[in-house]
Amino acid sequence: MTVDWVVLTAAIVGLGLAVMAVVSGGIEDLTGEIQDQLVAQDANDDPFFGDAVVGDSDAILAD
Repeated sequence: MTVDWVVLTAAIVGLGLAVMAVVSGGIEDLTGEIQDQLVAQDANDDPFFGDAVVGDSDAILAD
């Protein structure tokens, strides 16, 4: 009975390690892509330049 639990536990641990190895590769790729995008983005660019601000009545009248 104890041997069954030891084998079952070892199988679960092995499966967990295998899943971790596969997932960690994908996470490393994703973090690399995010880092590349953050480095390439210019912090001085205003992504909302030219858009109306909430409560800006001049922008509404200009349209």
